[in-house]
Amino acid sequence: MEGTGKNKSKPPKPELLVIGWMEHLDLPELGLHQIKAKIDTGARTSALHATQIEPFTRDGADWVRFRVQPDDRMPEVAVESPIYEWRHIKNTSGIPEERIVIRTKLKLIDRAWTIAVSLTDRSNMRFPMIVGRTALKKHNIAVHTRRANLTCGLGQ
Repeated sequence: MEGTGKNKSKPPKPELLVIGWMEHLDLPELGLHQIKAKIDTGARTSALHATQIEPFTRDGADWVRFRVQPDDRMPEVAVESPIYEWRHIKNTSGIPEERIVIRTKLKLIDRAWTIAVSLTDRSNMRFPMIVGRTALKKHNIAVHTRRANLTCGLGQ
């Protein structure tokens, strides 16, 4: 069957990583580290708490500037990123709202991959970030629903 493409070998899957329902993770391309995140497999899209969200144009491309506070104990950080798309996303009340979505690297212990993240004001929520199921898909990750911070101290 040579040449038909049917015998393509897939790259090996990474080892199964069991994470907790809450983890601290990094978004290194945005300069954000140790963000307290809820791993929410009920949510499709990941969301990041952002304030002062302002779209702008840079060199003919659509960008966004916003402010993020990764943790209650940390100062707010100013961030800029290219806009990936505008998307209608249902909020926690089930009401669709138009949000800016960016793409950036998520780093969890020694693994990093690109995810889509919507920007929204989550100031009334317990976690500045939720990681939705699309961000976990194809990365051989299982979520332990009764444990938190399973990756703390791993791969550091």
